[in-house]
Amino acid sequence: MENPSFEITMRLLDNYKFEIDFGQFGQLISDEPEPLGDGEGPNPSRMLAAATANCMAASLLFAIRKYKGDPGSISATARGELARIDGRWRIPQLAVELQLGASAESLPQFDRVLEQFENFCVVTQSVRAGIEVAVTVRDSSGEVVKQT
Repeated sequence: MENPSFEITMRLLDNYKFEIDFGQFGQLISDEPEPLGDGEGPNPSRMLAAATANCMAASLLFAIRKYKGDPGSISATARGELARIDGRWRIPQLAVELQLGASAESLPQFDRVLEQFENFCVVTQSVRAGIEVAVTVRDSSGEVVKQT
């Protein structure tokens, strides 16, 4: 099992473009689409959709392999829409579509797989339940100027 704690760092490069550092896994550029940013990388909404779809695909793979099945290839598509809620942009829903490379009939215990796999997905279950996010803001001297 992965270490239960994790950390990423990020820094502003320009305008709304950030470099996100995943440590040993390298860096990724994130940017807001125009008119705020220049659209030079995925924005946080797209990364949330990607994390959700990736986790669901991996959970489905895990559940199939748990019963010694071979799904062939697995692909996923995530769709989200932004909507104004209380005057602010939010993502009220994500839709994830998973595509197997094998037929359902060829997969052992597939009805059990379908009953279980979503529960293995850390990201989806966390998003569904809501995530408490503690926030600390420090100024250039390191002084905490806000903490929630």
